[in-house]
Amino acid sequence: MKIAVLGGTGLIGSQVVRILTADGHEAVPLAPSTGVDLLTGEGLADGLTGADVVVNLTNSPTFDEASPEFFRVTMENLLAAAEKTGVGHAVILSIVGVDQVPSLDYYRAKTLQEEILAAGPVRYSIVRATQFFEFVDAVLSWTSDATTVRLPATPVQPMASADVAAAVAAVCEGAPLHGIRNVAGPEVFTLDELGRVALAAKGDQRTVVVDDTAGMFAAVSGDAIIPHGDALLATTTFREWLASRA
Repeated sequence: MKIAVLGGTGLIGSQVVRILTADGHEAVPLAPSTGVDLLTGEGLADGLTGADVVVNLTNSPTFDEASPEFFRVTMENLLAAAEKTGVGHAVILSIVGVDQVPSLDYYRAKTLQEEILAAGPVRYSIVRATQFFEFVDAVLSWTSDATTVRLPATPVQPMASADVAAAVAAVCEGAPLHGIRNVAGPEVFTLDELGRVALAAKGDQRTVVVDDTAGMFAAVSGDAIIPHGDALLATTTFREWLASRA
């Protein structure tokens, strides 16, 4: 199959392209650097011509109140071009529990993206993943100083980006779900526990303090962003991933 990968040069997209290519597909990365701009629509129809599947792995440049408009415009452009060029399957990557945290602008924006896709003219699949191991350092940096990292005790079930990419590629290779597939890591942590593991692996002596008002994930209620039911669980643990990067 020919599979167009929007955001195909990014963290997840580049890995998806490699997996699909290794599986014998024609995986085409589409990004501004290849002449395709999903926000303006430039080069989009040409990029999708002949594609059987399109997967959208692009992301809003901000997580604030501007993000819903980004996802509205880009999804409308994508679906119009996909319908015009006869693409039979559109896939997006979203977030486990995204519709359970309406107080976050970015989560509302991703929920809007899902709704536009589901209501659109193209058969579709949504892959919802949990937080990526690769983003843990950034989360720690939001509410830290020279001696202390403040984190809420929010339950999370993070996973490696490689496992996210494998899940996305598998959905691209299959029949449209007309629904959602949840994927997650093998272990549940509270966010403060995850922070302690991450700091210890680097020999970082800062203290992690539970602060249920600290950072973006303070807005999450209970276990809203861990999967429930029939989620597919990856096998790579956080400690294994840390060891592989040491």
